Amino acid sequence: MSHDHEYVSNTKRIWFVFGLLSLVTTVEVFLGIYKPGFLEFNHFLGLNLLNWIFYILTIFKAYYIVWAFMHMEGEKSSLRWSVVSPVIFLVLYLLFILLTEGHYIYGVFKDSTIKWNF
Repeated sequence: MSHDHEYVSNTKRIWFVFGLLSLVTTVEVFLGIYKPGFLEFNHFLGLNLLNWIFYILTIFKAYYIVWAFMHMEGEKSSLRWSVVSPVIFLVLYLLFILLTEGHYIYGVFKDSTIKWNF
């Protein structure tokens, strides 16, 4: 019985992934606590820039977790895209629904005699 596979330590890679995801999370927490005015009060496509940054950083973290911990970096491009494309589509679709319906509900409660119960 021969062992042709050589053991490779992934300690450096694990610490890199940990550091990168910790850095992104720290930036998110910092922005959530301090809420810079130039990001909170400027809007793009009906949403303030701070929320766009949160969405982008969260999607980045989710993609990187899949990339690193599900070992997608070693797969063929076609397999990566077949896994990632539906997820990207669904996230964008859900984001669209949340923003559209949230804006509609806000308009209904803002301009009517119905009071906020929640």
